[in-house]
Amino acid sequence: MNDEAQTSKTERKRRATRMQQLGRSLTELNAIQLATMPASHKLQTAIQDYQRFPSNEAKRRQLQFIGKLIRDEDTESIELALARLEGTSALAQYEFHQLEHWRDRLIEEPTALTEYLHEHPTIDRQALRHHIQHVHRAKDDQQRRASARALFRFLRDAYDSAP
Repeated sequence: MNDEAQTSKTERKRRATRMQQLGRSLTELNAIQLATMPASHKLQTAIQDYQRFPSNEAKRRQLQFIGKLIRDEDTESIELALARLEGTSALAQYEFHQLEHWRDRLIEEPTALTEYLHEHPTIDRQALRHHIQHVHRAKDDQQRRASARALFRFLRDAYDSAP
């Protein structure tokens, strides 16, 4: 007997529902995020079609089709990529904390800039110095927090675009 015949109907329905839910999560991504997913071209096209449909009934049918296409995909790698993108994976949380750590060090320790530039040689040095100076020149706590957030976003964007 093959593996499909041994699974119960309830288990097959549960698996199909899980695939549809994964598909629904993928349909909520923008084009750039979708391009980072380890999914086939056919699945990505089906998701883009879903996003174009105005009718709820058409979207419902397309979502079922997406769930069917996902069965042929490596769902584990898609789920991992989605979790990383949403920031729920352990790796994403670690990266977030590392970026926070660097932001705080760059603001507080003058020698941290040299160390950071040594570890990340491809970063835009001038822009990084500019963001750090903005934090130091802030007139009040509100400006300081805003500048620190801008520095964090710069570090995150540089990290995301690094090869």
